[in-house]
Amino acid sequence: MLDALIFIAAVILILQAGVGLSFFVSSILEKERRASFFAGLQFLGMLALLIAFLALAKTGFFESGPGMVLLITGYLVMVLAALVFLPPFGKNPKALEGTKGLMRGDVERFDEREQVFARNRAMRPGSKEYETFYKEHPEYESFDTQRREKGGPLGAIGSIDGTRGRLNVEATLACVSIPQALSTPDLYKPQPVINPMYQSTTDQKEIKEKKYPLSPEEASKRLKGYTLSLGADLVGIAKIDPHWVYSRKGEIFHENWEDWGKEIAPDQYAVVFAEEMDFDMVGAAPHTPTVIESMRNYAKGAFISTQLARFIANLGYSATAHHLRYYEALMVPLAVDAGLGEMGRLGYLLTKKFGPRIRLGAVTTDLTLAPDKPVDLGVEDFCKICKKCAVCCPSNSIPLGEQTVVNGTLRWKLNDETCFDYWGKIGTDCNICMKVCPWGHARTFPHRLIVELISRNKYARRLFSYMDDIFYGTKPKGKPGPAWTGDINRGTMNGS
Repeated sequence: MLDALIFIAAVILILQAGVGLSFFVSSILEKERRASFFAGLQFLGMLALLIAFLALAKTGFFESGPGMVLLITGYLVMVLAALVFLPPFGKNPKALEGTKGLMRGDVERFDEREQVFARNRAMRPGSKEYETFYKEHPEYESFDTQRREKGGPLGAIGSIDGTRGRLNVEATLACVSIPQALSTPDLYKPQPVINPMYQSTTDQKEIKEKKYPLSPEEASKRLKGYTLSLGADLVGIAKIDPHWVYSRKGEIFHENWEDWGKEIAPDQYAVVFAEEMDFDMVGAAPHTPTVIESMRNYAKGAFISTQLARFIANLGYSATAHHLRYYEALMVPLAVDAGLGEMGRLGYLLTKKFGPRIRLGAVTTDLTLAPDKPVDLGVEDFCKICKKCAVCCPSNSIPLGEQTVVNGTLRWKLNDETCFDYWGKIGTDCNICMKVCPWGHARTFPHRLIVELISRNKYARRLFSYMDDIFYGTKPKGKPGPAWTGDINRGTMNGS
């Protein structure tokens, strides 16, 4: 019996040291100097404990009274730790309701014309639309005028890196060209195509109006599989809550101003997908490598969404692609209802697989689909504890306090005006909050293990939030991007 207890304890200590070693190696590969130092100390401590245990076992110490007490005490500590950190404590039933679980009153649909991008990116001073909008919303005009006087909504793109970032700026603009090219009405709202092989034998009008018969389950399986095959990393389906569809169109490209202010009719279902943003590129935030990665994913999202929309249209159903240059709905609420994750303090969707390191796209349709269920990952509880994104936000745009009811929903309200102003100051989309979020670490084995624990246990969330501060610091420093991006960002995250 004693030999079995000693053997089991030795195996547990070996496994523990193995996890410690994997975390140490992972930290080195992630180029996290501080984490590598503390992970190295942690591993040495685990290794020393293992060696000491084996040495004591070899001398027969555990056969003595004090040795037996020490062995039993060790087992009690392990059992207690397992009982505290492994069971699913701290479930959030409201999260399983999706966005409905956040509602605390009447919710008004958001007018896209009021969105900070729509006001500053497309609105032209002196135009009829400009005069109409600011007559109705004079509270925005002074802010927006000041932004335009500074050179536009984003100021000088890549200004944080000066001439060193010039090549990264050109790479960013190359990425933006893809969603721009895919933002014409025939691509984001494709019409059914009549297959030429049928034209000689079947009436064209009949073909155009015929819808391919599909069960919701079969349609969902096909569309999700197709979306993943096009390059998406996550995909889910939501029954659309009209609250998350813009009331009126506001951001215009290709001079399609006849759509400005047009009412938007909610669709029925949404296929929502996410693409992972590269860990090393995001690690350079807020410098130019991170904006390349953002735009690369937006380009990828435009590619995926327009093809998916065309696929659905070819089946005879309505379809609208939502990507960087054309949105009719709010992506994060749709993604929450599609079961891809939960909304965090920083305003982004937090997914179990990638944390906030994602970009979202969607296709909405009248094709009947089988919706996925919302998930409870413990994000709300973790964000109440952590606050790292708010502490590190250079524009103080992320609230440090508790959630508040905004437009009928309980959430942390990002100050989009000050956030957008900081983007204009540095000439990138910042991404510091994404970089520092503990959920955003590379998904190596130890981080996957930690995510598994914090997504199910409230005590693990508190423990690992505290440990993240120790290993990575309360204000983690930015890292250089990959070598091909010019080794930019060897200073602090504010570019100094």
